[in-house]
Amino acid sequence: MHRLSSVALRLFGAALAASVASIPVAAIAENSVAVGSSTLVNKGLVGVGRIPANQRDKFGETFGSGSGMAMDPATWIRDGDNYKGTMLLLPDRGYNSVGTTDYRPRINTLAIQFAPVAPGAVPSADKQQSGVDAKLTDSMLLVDDKGGDTTGLDPESDVRAASGDFPILPQAKNGKIALDNEAIVRLSDGSMLISDEYGPNIYRFSAEGRMLSATQPPAALVPMRHGKPNFASNNPGPGAQAPDPKDPDNGRQNNQGLEGMALTPDGKFLIAVLQSAPRQDGGDSSSTRQNTRALIYDAADPAHLKLVHEYVVPLPVFTNAKGKKAVAAQSEIVALSDHSFLMLARDSNNGYGLEGDTSLYRNITVVDTSAATDIAGGAFDADKAVAPKGVLDPSVTPATLTPFIDINDSASLARFGLHNGAPNDRNNLSEKWEAMSLVSVLDPKLPDDYFLFLANDNDFLTQDGFQVGASYKGDGGADVDTMFQVYQVTIPGLAAK
Repeated sequence: MHRLSSVALRLFGAALAASVASIPVAAIAENSVAVGSSTLVNKGLVGVGRIPANQRDKFGETFGSGSGMAMDPATWIRDGDNYKGTMLLLPDRGYNSVGTTDYRPRINTLAIQFAPVAPGAVPSADKQQSGVDAKLTDSMLLVDDKGGDTTGLDPESDVRAASGDFPILPQAKNGKIALDNEAIVRLSDGSMLISDEYGPNIYRFSAEGRMLSATQPPAALVPMRHGKPNFASNNPGPGAQAPDPKDPDNGRQNNQGLEGMALTPDGKFLIAVLQSAPRQDGGDSSSTRQNTRALIYDAADPAHLKLVHEYVVPLPVFTNAKGKKAVAAQSEIVALSDHSFLMLARDSNNGYGLEGDTSLYRNITVVDTSAATDIAGGAFDADKAVAPKGVLDPSVTPATLTPFIDINDSASLARFGLHNGAPNDRNNLSEKWEAMSLVSVLDPKLPDDYFLFLANDNDFLTQDGFQVGASYKGDGGADVDTMFQVYQVTIPGLAAK
């Protein structure tokens, strides 16, 4: 991994000083983004792969796909024109069509073999979607600090008291710590940092899957009801009651937690980004939830992450199918430095397996915080809204964004037998693209080239499912495969870890 030079990024920030948060889709750059004297280049899609929707893991349960992804760079090797390595793929809280279940959170290990096509090349019809060969090799349960099971159940109003290296934690009615996992970082010692929706917290787990510590975000992001922390997400389990009120009064909105998280290439900082704005900052509406937060932690001691910076990130805005303003919530990030990252933002409720067939916005943007106002530790982290009703406080300069990769690009998808929109079949992209990871092309002639892996969260949608002791058929009648897309990109000026 490498990092952008600070000089280049300051020039980049100056060039993008005017906020481009509201980006017409037609204006999205097709191939490259200027970064000072350098250029980030999208060379296009070079590989696609699938895991069948009815894949079972070693516990006999339906495989959960990609809410988070971590490639192991130590295993990533090149053999001629092919590559192989190990990937950790993190599912979320299990199949939950009607409320949540007592699904045991876990991490899946995949053996990846990758045969990329040359940028711009068209694979033969029989190899369009076999470039990424992903085999499930192991699944590991995530357990609490005492070795007990954790759960995907909505925590409702229960809270586990703070103790030792743990703040108060979301707890389900069955007494288990409730996790809705969304992003994963693998540390050099094999331990892992995992962010979730419920807290929204950042958990540290051992290489064996035992919870070691937890970091709670600033008070402004903790969900509150009736003046008390309440981690319910309005997805009650069997026989449970919906929270009152159904949405928090302030703090993270339901199901809008720390969706994106990544370690900087030098390993010194951890960046975590809320999926969309907190309730008090316009997060109570899909049209005003634009101003989300990026939290930058000193990661020198992963057991005791220290918040050192915090910035407002203005999410992209697009016009939805009803002609109304909508905000594209973010689904994942890849850190380039302690003040820049790639961010995947997308619309909702469109794609294979859903009634809506055509996505209007799926884009990977470059976010730069170098000229943004640092709000860490101030009033905006307590009880003062930074963007009441979605209008940013005039004292705050947000991060700048510029579009980089249009995931919905028809020509790129067509080369691999995929499309965005009708017909709403298995080759139409599914809704939730939520996982990203960057690995080197390992070519001395292209030292600044990387493969950017993407994976979807298929919501466990299959007609041959099995979880928590029971068979199920996913809503809508579709079998939504776990899918991978791989782009080749050039990112100059990065320094090896």
